[in-house]
Amino acid sequence: MTARDTIAAVATPRGEGGIGVIRVSGAATASIARALLGRNPTPRHAHYCAFADADGAPIDRGLLLYFKAPRSYTGEDVLELQTHGSPVVLRLLVARLVELGARHARPGEFSERAFLNGKVDLAQAEAVADLIASGSETAARAALRSLDGEFSRRVRALTAGVVRLRVWIEAAIDFPEEEIDFLAAPELRADLAAARTDLTGLLEGARRGVRLADGLHVVIVGRPNAGKSSLLNALAASERAIVTEIAGTTRDLVRETVEIDGVALTLVDTAGLRESPDVIEREGIRRARAELERADVALLVTDADGDAEADVALLADVPAGARRIVAHNKIDRCERPARREHRGDDVHLWLSAKTGAGLDLLHAELRDLATGAGGDGAWTARARHVSALERARTHLGAAASALVERNAGELAAEELREVQRALGEITGEFSTDDLLGEIFSAFCIGK
Repeated sequence: MTARDTIAAVATPRGEGGIGVIRVSGAATASIARALLGRNPTPRHAHYCAFADADGAPIDRGLLLYFKAPRSYTGEDVLELQTHGSPVVLRLLVARLVELGARHARPGEFSERAFLNGKVDLAQAEAVADLIASGSETAARAALRSLDGEFSRRVRALTAGVVRLRVWIEAAIDFPEEEIDFLAAPELRADLAAARTDLTGLLEGARRGVRLADGLHVVIVGRPNAGKSSLLNALAASERAIVTEIAGTTRDLVRETVEIDGVALTLVDTAGLRESPDVIEREGIRRARAELERADVALLVTDADGDAEADVALLADVPAGARRIVAHNKIDRCERPARREHRGDDVHLWLSAKTGAGLDLLHAELRDLATGAGGDGAWTARARHVSALERARTHLGAAASALVERNAGELAAEELREVQRALGEITGEFSTDDLLGEIFSAFCIGK
């Protein structure tokens, strides 16, 4: 690594006042620190000093901290300058660092170097961006769990189990003359079944992690005048949607981002689903059905005194992976108590958007859908992680079929190799430059 490979960037958002932080990482970091401080810096010690330009004119006063490799975030020599948060000061200081041998960092380059130098794996590096972008307290805590390695540890534990299966099967293939049929051993079948169970659990956790990172996408649907807009207003705690007694008041999608019990939700109110001669209302209904096709949660609002079973048919467009909640609204009119009930895969809640009765049940249901029951062990994940786990599940199922149905060890071994490769993509053991470029380009500059 040459001096020009040393990078520098403002590590905090620019704004008026406050503290500005500039980071430097790379081979020339020590010499840059020495030029700014006038002497060799003491590692992991805060130095108060004046920062000056090439002519000795003062730029600012602040703290200089030097972290010697490999005990740093990137695994390289790292310098951190803490200054006043003036954009002018930060710009002048970065220009001075460039004069001393640094270059401007690309988005995400600090985290990329941490990954390439083995300080974090790829899932942990992505968690840095998730933590910065977290829109709720729950999402921030989940991102921190991923950054601490919770998700990665589970992936590696599953990978270790797959490796053991590969060793067993490939050993049986290498010694076919043995009288014992190792491929038919009950222990092998049991370990394979356990791996499939663990993978299913990890996949469900990753899907929850995506919902936590991106926010739960809740689409509110139902017939006209069922109380959809009233329920959105109640959940948002504001008069976000227009509410009238006139059927068909909502013609277009109404979106509201809220935080409920520490979980970020995107609520989408939709036009009432019915046959309508009105061309504008028909377009609103078309948009409602299109929105429903990409929902994480379909929240069907029906009248507590009406035909709920007939209304459930409106959920025909819900994707297979989405969860369904049926809210029996207006219990204040028929004097029914708030309650929760399971009917097949659907959750039914009796509530009143007008009085607030039963809204706590809906809050709890949405929170648990986002984080899992309890939510204490949730971590953030990304769509690419889910895709990799889905591919791993497919190959693991194929390996089981090869053993159970055909006793084909070679096929099973190849499928298990693909499982290991898919899992390795999550932590970065198997990755391409294109993938890394795509991931880190979405980071903030200075991270």
